[in-house]
Amino acid sequence: MEQVIELLVAEGGQRLDKYIAQEAPDLSRSLIQRLIREGLVTVNGQTVKASRKVKVGDTIVLHVPPPEPLEVRPEAIPLDIVYEDADLLVVNKPAGMVVHPAYGHRTATLVNAVLAHCPEIAGVGDTLRSGIVHRLDKETSGLIIVAKNDAARQHLQRQFKRREVKKTYLALAEGHLEPAQGLIEAPIGRDPRRRKRMAVVKAEEGGREARTEYRVVEYFALQVGGKSRLYSLVEAQPVTGRTHQVRVHFAFIGHPLVGDPVYGFRKQRLADYGLPPLSRQFLHAQSLAFHLPHSNQYVEFRAELPTDLREVLERLRVPTDSGPWSLP
Repeated sequence: MEQVIELLVAEGGQRLDKYIAQEAPDLSRSLIQRLIREGLVTVNGQTVKASRKVKVGDTIVLHVPPPEPLEVRPEAIPLDIVYEDADLLVVNKPAGMVVHPAYGHRTATLVNAVLAHCPEIAGVGDTLRSGIVHRLDKETSGLIIVAKNDAARQHLQRQFKRREVKKTYLALAEGHLEPAQGLIEAPIGRDPRRRKRMAVVKAEEGGREARTEYRVVEYFALQVGGKSRLYSLVEAQPVTGRTHQVRVHFAFIGHPLVGDPVYGFRKQRLADYGLPPLSRQFLHAQSLAFHLPHSNQYVEFRAELPTDLREVLERLRVPTDSGPWSLP
């Protein structure tokens, strides 16, 4: 069945294809460009080119044809395996990799890679999500667990349901976050105005309980060329597991994650402040702690920051001619 997506432009100036990719992240850039070429995207009722700049108040309508059936095939993609036993894998997923196939992302996913590494996971759970017991956003790097058999999958799912799995993310947030340690409690649901996004939504309007504990690890003050920016490096532990939870919660309290194209300050570019450019949100799943299914042994695994995020922090820690950037 054809899917119709309608977007009302709230912030103009971007190319049409880039704006759609930002507001409808479930659609791939190649699919968006194909829909535009084939006249399946209109702006104010007119077909236009992908390069057309959108304006505030424009109404964009996409007609997405019904997808072709998906087939999940093994692909020999290198994996950074942190731990493996007969029941599971703990993988350090790179930014840019989708966890499982979906329409618009049919290949090169984590599931495709894991199927080539251990074919026995085929059919463990949902066909398109073989072995997957939790998720990471495409542009979020870090640790994820993949179950090798149904017994392990069910054991791990019970731990997630009981909130026994401890997940810790490292994130760089805009601004000077205070207090330095706290709990964000705000229900999360589908954004009623932009259905491809999540938002803080009242429980009576469909929002589900969401809690995120955090602790500031380091503060930064950046001054370059008369411009001044404050940043907070935080460890965030989502107690619940809502879609985009960490990103939505920090944006809700006025401290969105640096580089977040959906919930962040879109006009704030790190390069404008002399920092290495960042093509995604500064968010990394740095540790996972849980009980192994077979032995019930409690284990914890960690993944170091990838190069793109590490370079941003290294640059923030370098003093400038106006003094050190780090705050006490």
